[in-house]
Amino acid sequence: MPYEITLTTPALFFPAVSLLLVAYTNRFVALSQRIRTLHSLYQQMADEMVAEQIVILRRRVSLIRNMQACGVAALFCCVLCIAFLFFGFLLFGRIIFGLSLALMLLSLALAFQEILISEQALKLELRMMEKK
Repeated sequence: MPYEITLTTPALFFPAVSLLLVAYTNRFVALSQRIRTLHSLYQQMADEMVAEQIVILRRRVSLIRNMQACGVAALFCCVLCIAFLFFGFLLFGRIIFGLSLALMLLSLALAFQEILISEQALKLELRMMEKK
């Protein structure tokens, strides 16, 4: 075998995934607050810029949900990997650990995409302020 995987290998993954999930949750909470603020603004004046913000926010909510889902799945696979390794199923442990890494990469890619979309939302906000 080209590399050795022990119980400590996936265990090292836990703190990183946990911190990432906290960061994702914080983004979700901030986004929820922004949506509530925009909702009251939209009720007062339903203009095109607010409608554009709503479209962007909808995309961001979906991305954050998917980021969280991939992060949780990565953590689940990590725990499953530890179980397989503990019971001596090394090949399955390696495969599941690889899957957990792939899920985390997907989660990070979605996070990057969400950051890019949030930049669009900020540019839209600036454009709204410039028009006033």
